[in-house]
Amino acid sequence: MTARLAAVPRLLAVPALAVLLAGCGIRATEVPTNFGAAPSRVQCSLSEPDVSTQAARGLPVQVFLLCGSALVTVDRTVRVPDGAADSERRMLVAQGLLDQLATPPSAAEKEAGYSTDVRDGITVGGPRPGDPEDTLRLSTAPAGLTSYALAQIVCTFSDSAAAEGDGSVVLGGPGGEAPRRYECTDEVRARPGSTEPPSKGVAGE
Repeated sequence: MTARLAAVPRLLAVPALAVLLAGCGIRATEVPTNFGAAPSRVQCSLSEPDVSTQAARGLPVQVFLLCGSALVTVDRTVRVPDGAADSERRMLVAQGLLDQLATPPSAAEKEAGYSTDVRDGITVGGPRPGDPEDTLRLSTAPAGLTSYALAQIVCTFSDSAAAEGDGSVVLGGPGGEAPRRYECTDEVRARPGSTEPPSKGVAGE
């Protein structure tokens, strides 16, 4: 009888211990992911205007850089000759935006936590026969870009003179694949590493 009573506390301790262990072991996959980018110690803002990025004169634009695992806008300029035709102007702006995205952030921007995943050397051209007239074809296929780089390019283009200004941009690559319309959404801006810009075919546009 004594042995049986002594076993009761031990039996009661088993579920209690299981509860304690369960409470201490939270798997990473159970952490909610729908509350924006993870907290970061970087400030993601410049305390003063970055004079080095404002030295060049040209068309004021904004490009999306990475900071704290999210996309943030920074001011840039691109050079567009006066009197350029609309189609030429659009290509010049698009190439200028790509070049700005590929340019390493300034010392002040690096200190604030800014970075870019767009690599140097990407060029852009206009539509091919059968493409929508607002198509931009990159020398690197969109599918060949990292999710960060694709998000940077889509969000930068979609809110510029290189696109229609409706929050989307039609992108294609150098091959024969059909272009697609990509959107820059709040989710893409908040989590560019895990949320790729939504896209759809443009047949019939």
